Amino acid sequence: MLAGGLLLGTLGVFLEEAGQHPLTAVWFRCAFGWLALSAALGLAGRWRDIRLSPRALRAAVAGALLMLLNWALFFSAIQRTSIALATVVFHVQPFIVMALAAWWWREPVRRTQWAAAAVALIGLVLAAGAASAGGASGSTASVAGLAMCLGGAFSYALVVLLAKAVSVEGGSALAMAWWQCGVGTVALAWWPLREGLPPMGPAWGWLAGLGVLHTGLAYVLLYAGMARLGAGQVAVLQFVYPITAVAMDAMVYGRRFTPAQALGLVLMMAALWVAMRPAPRRGAQAAPSPAAAGPRPDASAGA
Repeated sequence: MLAGGLLLGTLGVFLEEAGQHPLTAVWFRCAFGWLALSAALGLAGRWRDIRLSPRALRAAVAGALLMLLNWALFFSAIQRTSIALATVVFHVQPFIVMALAAWWWREPVRRTQWAAAAVALIGLVLAAGAASAGGASGSTASVAGLAMCLGGAFSYALVVLLAKAVSVEGGSALAMAWWQCGVGTVALAWWPLREGLPPMGPAWGWLAGLGVLHTGLAYVLLYAGMARLGAGQVAVLQFVYPITAVAMDAMVYGRRFTPAQALGLVLMMAALWVAMRPAPRRGAQAAPSPAAAGPRPDASAGA
């Protein structure tokens, strides 16, 4: 989990150094990620995992299309704001999952979680207000980027719900990731056919890294870690990714937050930590809800 989070925290650097259109980056991430995941399945002798029931397959394909939208919006947001701001704002998605789960599955939501959601909203307003006033980029582009982040977070929240439908049908998280990348490679094939491929050079290395490192290897590490840890540990370790992204943005590009932005982001991360804590035990231990326990394995691969 730690290695996977540290690895994902460098994703924004690879994206910016590649210097490509968001759809080009998404297609390369899908294509190289599909190859990497195929190799992982082959080496582990787990090809049977990708065989899904018709219902699970429909959910996986729908999740793949929503994941494409999520990646495209998130990559576009990074280009319009910053790696750090886009990554942290995107992490409002657990609250969206919580709300959708309460509405769709009638999942119980604790009062502390609703309070944490309100605090996170205040933090988001502070971060967004500082950005529009000259924080991250000092232009309307930053506001558009924040809107893209929220759109990506919402689409990803739907992916989490669809991922649960796949798991209920017996599908594995690795199979879900394989189908996401495979469907994305086919669905976006028109883009490189129309726009052409980038010239051979450093950009190909950065794009390959997005697929092989930030999709194939990161997924394998995260899933392997989640299989060995409890929900509480997984929830806390989710913060490795955004913290690493903030540090990388500062170290590589020298981007710093304004005081208002910093306060807003601290409020968001504190609220997320409170919301993801397991419910306290009262007599017989109740099974934690997906929203309360934090993102499931599929949710950790959002970026």
